[in-house]
Amino acid sequence: MKNSLNAILCLCLLCSLCISPGRAQGPEGTPAAQTPPAQPAAAQGPEGTPTPAPQPPETPAPQPRTGIIQAPPPLPKFPDVQMPGETGYYAGIIGWLPFGTPIVDKGHAADFTGLSYFHLPGTPTIIPSAEIGLALGLHNSLDLSYFSTKASGSVTAPGALVLFSESYNQGDRLATSDKVQDLKLSFAYLTWPYPVESRHFRLRTLWQVHYLSVSSNYDAPVRSATPDSSGNLTSYATTGSKNMISPTLGLGLTEYASRNFRIELNVAGFDVPHHFAIGDADVLAAYRVGSFEIRVGAKGLYFKTSPQADFYFRGKVVGAVVGLRWCSD
Repeated sequence: MKNSLNAILCLCLLCSLCISPGRAQGPEGTPAAQTPPAQPAAAQGPEGTPTPAPQPPETPAPQPRTGIIQAPPPLPKFPDVQMPGETGYYAGIIGWLPFGTPIVDKGHAADFTGLSYFHLPGTPTIIPSAEIGLALGLHNSLDLSYFSTKASGSVTAPGALVLFSESYNQGDRLATSDKVQDLKLSFAYLTWPYPVESRHFRLRTLWQVHYLSVSSNYDAPVRSATPDSSGNLTSYATTGSKNMISPTLGLGLTEYASRNFRIELNVAGFDVPHHFAIGDADVLAAYRVGSFEIRVGAKGLYFKTSPQADFYFRGKVVGAVVGLRWCSD
C-alpha cells in the first residue's frame, strides 16, 4: 500500500513538470523582464528642445528609357552685316563706249562658193542702256540689264563679196551699218564666305541667260544710183541679222572698302564648239552718295553666232562704262 502511494506521487510530479515547461524565474518566481535595446539620446537645441534627427539623402527616381536621342544645342548666331545694295531694289542707266565691230562670214549652210568674210567698218557710238535689280536675301540678287552698240561706215570692197542676198564687185564703195544688242538676266548666288558676319569680301556664283541680236545693213550707193544700159536703176541694198539665246556661268568678286565704296569684278561665259559662244566681263568701282550710286569702269563682250547657218557673226567689243544707279535701301 505504501509503495503504491509513492508511485502515484512520483507520477503526478512528472506530469506537472511536463505541463509547465521550464522558464527563467525572477527572485519572486515571476518571469524576468526583457531589457529593450538602448535608444540614442535625442540632441537638444539651445532651449532644450529636441533637434530632429538628420534624414538620409533622397535617391532620385530612375528616369524611364525612351530611346530618343537628345538634339545638340543650337549653334550661336553670328551678326549678319548687309552692305548697301544687298537689300531692296535698284534701277539705273549706263553709258557704254565700246570699240570693235562685228565680222560677218558665210556658214556651213551656204549654197554658194564666193567669199563672204567682211569686217564691218565704223566706230560704235554711245547708246544709253539700262538695268534693274532686286535683292533676294542672304546677299543674293537678281539683275536684268540691256546693252547696245551701233556703228556705221563706208569702205571699198577688197574683193568680190557675197553678203546675204547681194553680190558686190571688187572696188565697190560699200556703206554699212550694224547694231549689237544684249539682254542679260543674271542671278548672283553668294558662295563664300558663309556666314558673312562682318566680312567685306564676297564671292558669288553667276547664273545667267543672254539674248543676243546682231543686225547689219549693206549697200553700194554708187551702183544703186547708176542706171544700167536700159536706163533702169537697181538697188544693191541688203540686210542680214542673227539671234541666239545662251546660258552663261561665271564668278563675281566684290570687295567693300567701306560702306559707301566697293569694287566689283564679274566674268561669265559659255561655249559650244562649232555652234555658238558668248562671254562678258566687267570691272567697276561704285561710290554711294545718299540713295544714288556712281559707277565707272570697263566692260567687254565676245560673241559668235552659229556657223552652221548660211551666215554668222562674231566679234569682240570692249569699252568704258559710266552709270548712275538709284537704290531703295
